[in-house]
Amino acid sequence: MVAKNNWTREETIIAFNVYCKIPFKSSSKSNPTIIKYADIIGRSPSALNMKVGNFGRLDPELKKQGIVGLAHGSKLEEEVWDEFNGNWEKLAFESEQLIAKFSNRPIEEVSEIEVEDIREGLERESVVKQRVNQSFFRSTVLSSYYFKCCITGLSIPDFLVASHIIPWSSNTEQRLNPRNGLCLNSIHDKAFDRGFITITPEFNIRVSKIFGDFEKEKAVQDFFIKYENQKINLPDKFLPAKEFLDYHYHNIFKK
Repeated sequence: MVAKNNWTREETIIAFNVYCKIPFKSSSKSNPTIIKYADIIGRSPSALNMKVGNFGRLDPELKKQGIVGLAHGSKLEEEVWDEFNGNWEKLAFESEQLIAKFSNRPIEEVSEIEVEDIREGLERESVVKQRVNQSFFRSTVLSSYYFKCCITGLSIPDFLVASHIIPWSSNTEQRLNPRNGLCLNSIHDKAFDRGFITITPEFNIRVSKIFGDFEKEKAVQDFFIKYENQKINLPDKFLPAKEFLDYHYHNIFKK
């Protein structure tokens, strides 16, 4: 591949998209996701991997965990980080649009969403945007947890859910914030959504006393009660925000 010069803003936004979608410690020039997106933007895998590392240096949550990205980076990376970090809806759709543009493919195909059941027009545009954003949120949350349920460690993709801490309908500003997400298996996702379990701001699992009526059932013991007060497995980036966990504990959890 012919060497290219300075990164453009569009390429840098796509690199930030990749930073969100890949476990930070798994990023390397041989990672399939790095190779895939490097090919899309016409950069070498080494160059894209370095860009992902550069974004890591800007992430304060990584620094708190003693994880540091590359020491040097560009002003453009800082500008893209400042523009999109905290404006997740803008990042999700704009970056996926750019990937579609570079790939010369429809955005719904690039984002692997189903839209065959939607008519053309404004309704279709709205639904496509919503589903693209949800797909981005899922990819970002699941990759941060290394595609494992943070309670059980289950890693079968079809059973994993990017679960919202503050529900989708309760806070439009935080819908796509990956720090408002947990990687849960489908059973614990439903239990969390309905308040039968919660996770405290200290990242401890709490189980509702409602399960007391079923505590003699082995399945209830195995799926829920045995996890009481255990800590969840934390992600390497996008740590769940304590204020969101506090909201769930006080407003949704069935104490």
